[in-house]
Amino acid sequence: MKRNPVLLAAGLVLLAAGLLLHAGLATAEDTAVKQMMNFGDVEDVAFAHSLWDGMQGYYEDWPMSSDFYDGTSPHGAYLRLYYNIVDIDGQPYHVIVKDNFGGQGASLEMVRETPRERLAAITVMVQMPEGYDPDNNDWFYARYDPDGMVSMKNSMALAGRVGDGTTASCIGCHAKAGGGDYIFTNDE
Repeated sequence: MKRNPVLLAAGLVLLAAGLLLHAGLATAEDTAVKQMMNFGDVEDVAFAHSLWDGMQGYYEDWPMSSDFYDGTSPHGAYLRLYYNIVDIDGQPYHVIVKDNFGGQGASLEMVRETPRERLAAITVMVQMPEGYDPDNNDWFYARYDPDGMVSMKNSMALAGRVGDGTTASCIGCHAKAGGGDYIFTNDE
């Protein structure tokens, strides 16, 4: 069977055009999803870095802290909270820090004995100035790896209005806290 080179070339051109179109749509779709997410941009990450610098080295010594307690997903098997007012870029902010502990076979005793070895992440809520995110009580969220780097998920930095508009997110979960303050610890 003899193949027509003109038809073969035309078919390859159509196939290539289809692949390029599909790739272009995927890129546009990815961009639209990132724009809908409304977090993890350069400003959010910069603020998260300043926040970490403001807390670093002493948040574990803040006078307002909890004991270790049982946690829930997505945070970790065991948690510990801290609260203080922190100066970030010359402004005072109310900051809640949650150490998230876990790991294979972790127990409360193990976490108490060697907390640094069991630290999985540090999650933080910052009460921002009025107007930052009025639909969600003006909270800024950040998740850090134990080394202080802003955590990433699906190429998105977990800093800012994390999950704005989605239910499986910081905002989506904390919106369910009683009293409309987005804080669970005072709901008991």
